[in-house]
Amino acid sequence: MLESSTRLKPHEAQNYRKKALWVSWFSIIVTLALAVAAFTVSVMRYSASAFGFAFDAILDVLSSAIVLWRYSNAAAVHSAHREYIACVILGVIFLLSSICIVVKAIHDLSTRLLPEVDDFLFSVSILSGILCSILAVLKFMLGKVLTSRALITDGFNSLVGGVMGFSILLSAEVFKHDSAVWYLDGSIGVLIGLTIFAYGVKLLIDMVPRVRQTRHYEMFE
Repeated sequence: MLESSTRLKPHEAQNYRKKALWVSWFSIIVTLALAVAAFTVSVMRYSASAFGFAFDAILDVLSSAIVLWRYSNAAAVHSAHREYIACVILGVIFLLSSICIVVKAIHDLSTRLLPEVDDFLFSVSILSGILCSILAVLKFMLGKVLTSRALITDGFNSLVGGVMGFSILLSAEVFKHDSAVWYLDGSIGVLIGLTIFAYGVKLLIDMVPRVRQTRHYEMFE
């Protein structure tokens, strides 16, 4: 059982579980809408930055869907086994996403892709930065109360989405003032990708043994 089982009364745990579900549904709706908008920009304007952002938004949708599954069973709100399985799945998603982000960033650097932001992408980036940052804070807070590594990890993914949204604008603004710094966007992409990769590896190292340990102690539904 998770630590929250000893700190929260049953009705409190269920209340926070419902909040986690609401935040996850809101996250899915928001990030899915942002992903569709960004994909539209990438197709219409051949924007590599928009495609990268849309890809990260889709990953945010997947991570929130995993959290939905994690808290869909009211009886398993304190289930360590269910928690650890969700974290392992998130870890795998993080590894795959980091590889895609790094490969894309390296490709952009090798082809000297220059940062370019139009009005639509600017609006999407601003919305992403603000909304994803708010979602990250809510997920971190709920994750701390429920002692949920899955929720905290989902919050980290939302935070990455917010950083990527703002980084698109930062790179374009810096490029306007100094064209010699065209590589900033790609460099930030590599840094974010490596950070996600490290987080995913740490998550798997921590959680895979725990899944095996708890498998014999809890009934999993």
